[in-house]
Amino acid sequence: MNFEREEGVNGLGDFLNGDKVYHAMKRLTPIVHRTPLLTSHTTDNIVGKHVYCKMENQQKTGAFKFRGASFKLMQLSKEQLAKGVLTASAGNHAQGVAHAAAKLGVKATIFMAEGTPLAKVNATRNYGAEVVLIGESFQEAYQASIEHQSVSGAVYIHPFDDYDIMAGQGTIAMEMLRQEDRMDTILVPIGGGGLISGIAVAAKHVNRNIRIIGVQAEGAPAIYESYHANSVMKSNKVSTIAEGIAVKEPGSLTLPVIREYVDDIVTVTDEQIASAIVYMLERNKTLMEGAGAAALAALFAHNDKIKSRHCGVIVSGGNLDIGAMSNIQQLAEQKTPKIEKAYMAL
Repeated sequence: MNFEREEGVNGLGDFLNGDKVYHAMKRLTPIVHRTPLLTSHTTDNIVGKHVYCKMENQQKTGAFKFRGASFKLMQLSKEQLAKGVLTASAGNHAQGVAHAAAKLGVKATIFMAEGTPLAKVNATRNYGAEVVLIGESFQEAYQASIEHQSVSGAVYIHPFDDYDIMAGQGTIAMEMLRQEDRMDTILVPIGGGGLISGIAVAAKHVNRNIRIIGVQAEGAPAIYESYHANSVMKSNKVSTIAEGIAVKEPGSLTLPVIREYVDDIVTVTDEQIASAIVYMLERNKTLMEGAGAAALAALFAHNDKIKSRHCGVIVSGGNLDIGAMSNIQQLAEQKTPKIEKAYMAL
């Protein structure tokens, strides 16, 4: 497979647009999996829509993050790569950077919060990266990584607040719309906003009328609140089973993109997320992590307000700590009424 480093192309790294995402897609096509669109008659019947789940939980490293990390590293010079790369992550970005760095023979150092699921920590180490566990949240791990960067001189690979990262993630939307061009709406989970920024720009480049709806965990709502208040809002504390989107503040680059291109943002509870995880596992025999289940949870929770005939759902990752399943089942049992009622009626 062709995994060549590429010098910056015509200054495209300075901003984000559809052409940049298309360029990223051409570069990434030989490297990433073209993940499937999963359909389910049961889900369609429950929500009264045609639903297409983009299964990025089947992407390399088990999440979409490999796309953005790979494209970013392709933009670095040989001199930059020789210094190594550094980042902070809730887990999936860590694996994406670690795997992309390993492909190029580059040293990667990853800072992760102490509560990061062990499965993600071990997987990151298995890709050859050095892992530093520090802090209670992503934000604390991020601050520690920034301090380390000033000492180490390594190139910082931000998990979301970087136009190259956003462009890489946006390739998901271009793939989806080639797989099913009737989609009129796409539901996207939001942590720091890199995924939805890339997807929104890419989707509206292909079809300006497509609606993009973001989804945040109720326990980590910084971008939801910032979007609706039209002001930058930060969370002092985040608490959610969707640790992959547990971000305390919006990205300075992602928030303006979201405000311009995203049509709405909603939130979901941990109970709704857990219920979606259990539903997908039982009905479609596939595993989603908390962040990966957020968009499907929003479809079930807010279906009446989502005016769509052909609705895309981003299943962003599947790196769930199996030890958390008992807690997820308990949470799901508290919330199943809405899904369960429709499910039992079939």
